[in-house]
Amino acid sequence: MLNGFLMGRISKATVKRLVNGSGGVVISDAAAGAMAKMLEKKAIRIAKYAVKRAKLKKRSTVIEEDIESYMVRFGD
Repeated sequence: MLNGFLMGRISKATVKRLVNGSGGVVISDAAAGAMAKMLEKKAIRIAKYAVKRAKLKKRSTVIEEDIESYMVRFGD
């Protein structure tokens, strides 16, 4: 758990489906695990930002605008 967010939600199988369908190259189990960790950390950062932004706007729901705001602000 990372500051109230559960880890381990993005599976290696999901990453493998994303990569293996791209250009005839496959991804190793270890590489899929590393990528899953990286994607999950990124998703948690975005989620934290979106939750904070929703609260600042006095909303109890994160909306698409909150997610897009992260991209505009941090550019990644």
